[in-house]
Amino acid sequence: MIYFDHNATTPIDERVLQAMLPFLTHFYGNPSSLYKLARLSRSAIDTAREQVAQLVHARPEQVIFTSGGTEANNLALKGRQKNSNILTSAFEHPSILESGKTELVAVNQQGYIDQRDLQQKLKQTFDLASFMLVNNETGVIQDIASLSALIKDKATLVHTDAVQAIGKIPVDFQALGVDLMSISSHKIYGPKGCGALIGTLEHMPHPLLTGGGQESGVRSGTENVAAIVGFGKAAELAYAELDQRQAHCLPLRQYLEQQLAQLSGVRVFALKSQRVANTVQFGIEHRVGEMVLMQLDKNNIAVSSGSACASNESSVSHVLSAMGIEKSIAQSAIRVSLGKDNTQQEVETFVQTLKQIIDQTR
Repeated sequence: MIYFDHNATTPIDERVLQAMLPFLTHFYGNPSSLYKLARLSRSAIDTAREQVAQLVHARPEQVIFTSGGTEANNLALKGRQKNSNILTSAFEHPSILESGKTELVAVNQQGYIDQRDLQQKLKQTFDLASFMLVNNETGVIQDIASLSALIKDKATLVHTDAVQAIGKIPVDFQALGVDLMSISSHKIYGPKGCGALIGTLEHMPHPLLTGGGQESGVRSGTENVAAIVGFGKAAELAYAELDQRQAHCLPLRQYLEQQLAQLSGVRVFALKSQRVANTVQFGIEHRVGEMVLMQLDKNNIAVSSGSACASNESSVSHVLSAMGIEKSIAQSAIRVSLGKDNTQQEVETFVQTLKQIIDQTR
């Protein structure tokens, strides 16, 4: 199997798994209890909090563990006062777009926030602004620091969804100038079911889950110790190996784009934009993305489609629609997201297989 869907999820790193195993077997104590077995779990969570904080240049006490990026996004937005006005963009993750009353800022074909539209929208009053750091489909990197500085002039809290950014680019919570930031474990070779909301208690929202008061009272519930330990180890590795992973993925992405340029009817989206090293999203004229995806799957190649099928009709990715990409090409979108263990041979096999599929369905 050639796995090219690392933006959806990454395989768990063997080193992460080994760090987790003792907390799935021997060290099973509830971290809220006081005896030694429980204190071992509490100590492991504290270590993981430090590891995650280091990855995003935050302080350990600013890390609130959640069940993942979706919960972190929901907590950031839904935990505000009732009927909050939220400013966001048209190509955010659904966990942002469906989390309250939103005003959407337009984006351009290059995948960037429309600055003029943002300036216009900021004439209104908002309780929170939320913009993703890296888009999950196109891989485009937003200049969140500049956006945050502009928004802060209006005394509005700023949240960023950095789920697709960590482990791919340097992420500095302080330098971004945001108040809250969401991240997730399973995008950096850690376990699923664990994420974090980063921020100071002063700006933390009201909890969505109440009960035992865990995570500084922001997110109650007995901690998933093994997953948190895995998240911590994955964060430690992502921090140490960031340059190595970027240097591995970028030549593969560039080679892939060179090969795609030779295929008739193929168009890479946001090609000239600043993107993370591992992501390529492209369309194929007169094709449906999910049909191509299924053909690739038959050849043991896993990728994602930028479109979704509903009621037997192809619907275009909301990200590409927001960018103004014409439906005829957007409905054929395929996303390739590379990982640290992919090879040039796999890229060559993918391109050869894709060419055969295009030729067969011409």
